[in-house]
Amino acid sequence: MIHLVLGGARSGKSRYGESLVRQYTALGFDACYVATAQALDAEMTTRIAMHQKERLGDDIEWQLFEEPLALTALLKRLAKPGRVILVDCLTLWLTNQLLASNPKYDEPAPTEWHAATDFSTDFKTANSGNDALASWQAEKTAFIDSLTELEGVVILIGNEVGSGIVPLGELSRQFVDEAGWLNQAVAALADNVTLVVAGLPLALKPI
Repeated sequence: MIHLVLGGARSGKSRYGESLVRQYTALGFDACYVATAQALDAEMTTRIAMHQKERLGDDIEWQLFEEPLALTALLKRLAKPGRVILVDCLTLWLTNQLLASNPKYDEPAPTEWHAATDFSTDFKTANSGNDALASWQAEKTAFIDSLTELEGVVILIGNEVGSGIVPLGELSRQFVDEAGWLNQAVAALADNVTLVVAGLPLALKPI
C-alpha cells in the first residue's frame, strides 16, 4: 500500500505522516523512518537534530535509515508485510539527485528548495544539464516501477512546490517541473493521496 502525503513548507505533512505510521504500529507493524536529508551545512544539521529529538519523544520505535540517493534500492530491501515505512522526503531526494548529477553545482542542498531564487550561476553548461536530466529520468523510472512491487505500507512525504511563481534560473525551473511530475507519477499509482494545508489533511485519493 502506497500513501502519498503532500504539502507546502511547514504545512504539517510530516507530522500527519507520522500519525499514519502510529495507526499501523498500533496494529503490530514495525516502523522504519527513511530520511533523505543531508547535513551539509550548520542550518541543516540543526534541523536534522531537531527532527531526531522529536522522534525520540514519540511513542514509535523507529528503525532509522539515512539514504540521500539510493532510495529505490533501500525500499526494495526494507519493504515487507507487517512493516510501515515513512520516507521523508521525496523532494529532498529529487534535490540530491539533481545536484549529484551536476558536478558544476556544488551548493549544499537546501531543506525546502526556494523556488523564487536563481540557482543558475553554476549551471551554465547545456550538456551538464542534459546529462543530469537523463540520469534523473532513469532514476525516477526505476523508482516508480518499484512502487507497485513493494510489500507492506510505504508512506511518502513530498512538497507541493508548484503553487507559487515561476522561478528564475534554469535549475530552479527544472526542479519545480520535476517535482510536479514526480508527484503526479506517484499519485497516479498510490492507493491514497493526502494534501496537508495548515495542519489539516485533505483526502485527494480515494475521494
